[in-house]
Amino acid sequence: MLTTDLNLIRAFVAIYETGSVSAAAKRLNITQPSVSHSLSRLRDLLNDPLFTRTRAGMTPTFNATQLFKAFRGALDNIESAISATRRFDPEQSSRCFRLALSDLGELYFLPFLVRELQAIAPSVALEIVQMDSDSITEWLSTGNVDAAVGNLQFVGGQARKRTLFTETYSCLLSASHPWIGDALTLQDYVAANHVVVAPFSGHHLVEDVMTEMGLTRKIGLRVPHFTNLVAVISSTDLLLTLPTRVARAFAADGRMRTLALPFPIPSFEVNLYWQARTEDSAAQQWFCDTIRRTLSGV
Repeated sequence: MLTTDLNLIRAFVAIYETGSVSAAAKRLNITQPSVSHSLSRLRDLLNDPLFTRTRAGMTPTFNATQLFKAFRGALDNIESAISATRRFDPEQSSRCFRLALSDLGELYFLPFLVRELQAIAPSVALEIVQMDSDSITEWLSTGNVDAAVGNLQFVGGQARKRTLFTETYSCLLSASHPWIGDALTLQDYVAANHVVVAPFSGHHLVEDVMTEMGLTRKIGLRVPHFTNLVAVISSTDLLLTLPTRVARAFAADGRMRTLALPFPIPSFEVNLYWQARTEDSAAQQWFCDTIRRTLSGV
């Protein structure tokens, strides 16, 4: 039966791992009726319903749970053997890769990535998906995105992680700030008006440290993203606390400057996240290797 139609096993594994026929279809890049037809054939062959529909999704039967481990291992071995005979050629490929980034990641990482892709894979396309930390586990498992880069608190499932670099925080302010000099004191920091970008995954670290110190910041501006903040910071007395690399990039044109924070704050890791897919392993591995190589030294 395994040699009759490997696609039946692919469909079974995809449904088991995603809990959904539609999500399985999206992962396999086929239509939902095709997945349903494969499931129906497999049910007939095994004389077992395999999955039942519940509010939580497609719940596997006892037999399906027993079969999954064997099917998953066999499928990995077969796909790996097939993949080993294939070669992904980035110079010839017109593949479109999907990468999840925050808006801050877009501002800082995209120039490096686009330049590298244009140099080594001129016909490859890149689509950026706005980061949603609540959805990233599902996106990786279903193949909605090929990879993600950021500082995420939790990515579950079978996702893998590779640290690109460790980052700290700095304060960004106008080069002609009216009353803050060459060093930022704690008194200056507390007295100043601040910009807060929300939601921002690292923002809680600053607030947590200040709460432990018994201090609070004065928030003069709240915005949903980092876009166009350069003009605001450079022309006002507002302060923005953000990752040091990005702060220095913003300050490169001379209109703003960066200062060290006047209190210790934990560093954090910027990571690459992906979930290996044997059906597309050569292309995905190349993409992840390119991200790691390009961003690890930025």
